[in-house]
Amino acid sequence: MKIFSLCLLLVLSCLGQSALSQAAWARDELVTTAVTSGGETIPYILTAKDGTPAYAVILMPGGKGLLDPRLVNGKLTFAFGGNFLIRSRELFADGRFVAASTDATSTPARILAISQDLKRRYGPIAVYVVGTSRSTEATMALAGPLDGQVAGFVHTSSMNGISTFDPRKYKSRHLIVYHRLDACRVTNPSASAASRTSYGTEVIEIDGGKSTGDDCQAYAYHGYNGVEAETVAQIKAWIARGP
Repeated sequence: MKIFSLCLLLVLSCLGQSALSQAAWARDELVTTAVTSGGETIPYILTAKDGTPAYAVILMPGGKGLLDPRLVNGKLTFAFGGNFLIRSRELFADGRFVAASTDATSTPARILAISQDLKRRYGPIAVYVVGTSRSTEATMALAGPLDGQVAGFVHTSSMNGISTFDPRKYKSRHLIVYHRLDACRVTNPSASAASRTSYGTEVIEIDGGKSTGDDCQAYAYHGYNGVEAETVAQIKAWIARGP
């Protein structure tokens, strides 16, 4: 009888730990309530854990940038799952932060629709727009039209045009993140560093990890392969530090 009771307690304990673990996991949800003033619905993947969020990041993949989130036979389906930002969305979502993954866009109304939708859900949270590689063309393009309407922008593995991007005239905050060994010819680390030298832009330089495949793809240094957690943690720390 004692053995049976002990076994039962062990089973219940394991079940309880399993439930706690599941409760701690970030959850993905397709959201279709973000609508522009022109009536266009902007779908996004909301990734969240239990908690009271103070911050939200809107994540845009690089490359062609078409995440295209949708339900297929009741299952959430999307492209660019291997992209640095998209595969790291659960690292962003920790209870204090929620992540909204969407198509890359330089259209202010699309980002504003998501930002407003997040604020309807969570109240007056600070919203940051995050791009990587080719989608940093979008974050740079949005900097003017959305200045003061979002809390800030994070440009990671930025296109070489970042070297002449001067954020000093903007109210919203700006952060540039790059990997020291990024060998992609269109996202040279020296271009990111140049913005700090020329304009005093806040910069985070990442080192370490490993590089696999094409220098401009998601599992090279360009995509922070093997150092995702460190990179995301530093971005979140900068956001939480505030102005």
